[in-house]
Amino acid sequence: MATLPLGLAEVRRALAEDRAREDVTTPLLAARALLPAIGRFVAQERCVVAGLPIAGLAFRELDPGAWFQPCVDEGGWADPGTTLATVRATAAALLGAERTALNFLQRLSAIATVTRRAVEAVAGTGVIVTDTRKTTPGLRALEQYAVRVGGGVNHRASLADAVLFKDNHWALLGAGRLSHALARAPAGVDVIVEVETPEQMDQALAAGVRRILVDNQLPERIAQWVKRAGPEVAIEASGGI
Repeated sequence: MATLPLGLAEVRRALAEDRAREDVTTPLLAARALLPAIGRFVAQERCVVAGLPIAGLAFRELDPGAWFQPCVDEGGWADPGTTLATVRATAAALLGAERTALNFLQRLSAIATVTRRAVEAVAGTGVIVTDTRKTTPGLRALEQYAVRVGGGVNHRASLADAVLFKDNHWALLGAGRLSHALARAPAGVDVIVEVETPEQMDQALAAGVRRILVDNQLPERIAQWVKRAGPEVAIEASGGI
């Protein structure tokens, strides 16, 4: 089965949720609903633009002949008042898809903007900004796409992408058994271990873990553990940042 373009399944679900093809207001315009209409997307505040291709899909779903023209680059900064895109479609399609298109464009641009600010804040330090799986249900692929647009890096897209041994796994495992547990990890799968104490750090290093996630720690403690782990171990920091 062919893979749908990024965002198409999500757009179709959103239009169905909005019952865009069952609008009871626009048909009151009678024949005028089928006239060509033009709309513009205009930035209200400075942002990194993300989601223009997704917004265009919404209009083309309701009007295959819809014309959607981005006026700025995906991933570029836009100042207030900047026209982001222009769309031409039937009035019915324009009114039926505008909210869906706006919802995607606003949310994805917000994620890209916050990500870009974080990326710029650590520029030159060697730090990489990544995302998490704390995404809106059903929108992970698009929200993680927005992180990439903002200059961030995707961490895990699903539970199947990498082993991530977290606090709840520690609680179920018991002390001193990390090496035995990790020995059962599938071949070729990245292994990441979250640590909150020096003892857990020691176990992770002893088990040969090369990616360690430090959770809810002060910057001073993180700096100490970076030195302790050495240059061959990647330290990831999360929580309370």
